[in-house]
Amino acid sequence: MTLSVAVSGASGYAGGEILRLLAAHPDVDIRTVTAHSNAGDKLIYHQPHLRSLAHLTLQPTTPDVLAGHDIVFLALPHGQSGQYTEALAETPLVIDAGADHRLTSSAAWDAFYGGDFHDPWTYGVPELIVGPGSGAAGAKQRERLVGASRIAAPGCNASTVALSLVPGVAAGVIDSSDIVSVLAVGPSGAGKSLKTNLLASEILGTANPYAVGGTHRHVPEIQQALAAAGAADPRISFTPVLVPMARGILATSTAPIVEGVTDAEIRAAWEQAYGDETFVQLLPEGHFPRTADVLGANTALLGLAIDRAANRVVVVAAVDNLVKGTAGAAVQSMNIALGLPEATGLTVNGVAP
Repeated sequence: MTLSVAVSGASGYAGGEILRLLAAHPDVDIRTVTAHSNAGDKLIYHQPHLRSLAHLTLQPTTPDVLAGHDIVFLALPHGQSGQYTEALAETPLVIDAGADHRLTSSAAWDAFYGGDFHDPWTYGVPELIVGPGSGAAGAKQRERLVGASRIAAPGCNASTVALSLVPGVAAGVIDSSDIVSVLAVGPSGAGKSLKTNLLASEILGTANPYAVGGTHRHVPEIQQALAAAGAADPRISFTPVLVPMARGILATSTAPIVEGVTDAEIRAAWEQAYGDETFVQLLPEGHFPRTADVLGANTALLGLAIDRAANRVVVVAAVDNLVKGTAGAAVQSMNIALGLPEATGLTVNGVAP
């Protein structure tokens, strides 16, 4: 049976990427696309690469337009998805690509976002280890997604760092109270709205740190994922740096090694966590990923190093922020919730050069 789909925020980057993936999905029919200021325009005017969807016209983002579908994707800025929750109560599956339903703590929401707090939905990162004491081969978030009717797709930076470190936390080989993550990120993660700091003349030829000193909104989301894996009091110094590439995240995360843990035990934690995963892959020892390797793919590639001089584990992760970081995670989670093959409509292969 083909399932009807509506995608809100369809003229933006996240909405456009959701559409690109769904266009190749054999089990869905994209019937409705919506926008705010761009309502009334042909979708193709704003997403000219989506040639197979040229027949669609952007409709207003209203509850009436979104209702009546089997699946609704909300690709809206933070603070805007929650208003549709009650109106879509009869919709079998709703997936929010924004932040409104990610956090379990209202205090964290107030501190980093503000505005109305909305109930948390099932978190859409299937490969994350969950359950304190479960170990690196323990239960996965995937199990909680089976049959879910409300899914919160992740923040791209947050899921990248969480996937990098959760195996070490679950296995008890790293100290989660002293994590440092520095990320090189492309500007598409900030959305499609016109902002001076994202103009080509402002970012070409330079690297620009932002949200320095623990102020980035993905910090509590990372801490939440680490706590779910067993971290008692996860603390992270998180510094994103805007770099001149349209897509991609290269996250370098480090944490102290727990006393007495061997190099073999450290690497085994990541191997056990991801050895059977399709979309999260640990590279061979001595190899590290590039953002170019995951362009267009629903793949997170990880490289692991053990720095005994500093007594720290170093994990370098590369993802396409619009695919595995957002839209790919949403579609992957959709597949699991509906009982479809998890990889349907998704690819591990990037685009090169």
